[in-house]
Amino acid sequence: MTDQLNWIEKAAEIPASGLERDRAATSAELQAIAQALDILKVASLSTNYRINAIAGNGYRLRGTITANVEQACVVSLEPVSGKVEAPYEVEFFPTVDVKDDEEEASILEGTDIEVLEHGIIPVGRIVYETLSASLDPYPRRPDAEFNWEDPKAKDPDKVSPFAALSKLKPPG
Repeated sequence: MTDQLNWIEKAAEIPASGLERDRAATSAELQAIAQALDILKVASLSTNYRINAIAGNGYRLRGTITANVEQACVVSLEPVSGKVEAPYEVEFFPTVDVKDDEEEASILEGTDIEVLEHGIIPVGRIVYETLSASLDPYPRRPDAEFNWEDPKAKDPDKVSPFAALSKLKPPG
């Protein structure tokens, strides 16, 4: 979803010297982002970015996000605070050539390239996607321990499948 951060820049309004901005999400935007990402809380989200015109009628968006988030611990479901600092760089062009080479390019190689649609650079979407990709996929409290016992297993030997297998092994 990209409706949470409707931060856009119009390519026609970017000066020849480039455009540099600092932006911070409002409390309503923070709540919408947390809900869309299905995390407990986004306490703050800000970005500093620069947009420059580049050859080929394109634009380069380069910046960094900083966010303070709260996610549920994968073990205890208690809140885990985290800080995200991540760079992003995307180039926008009126048309993008899709290479049909035999050789596949790695997703991680080079700069992301996107089509410049309607002369709009969707800064908010890029910031949202960067935050989403930078979140800890398995947040865990340092003191969280996973201790679970099967309530149906009265006999401790039944808890482990290896205990059952060890009984089948001939002595010696």
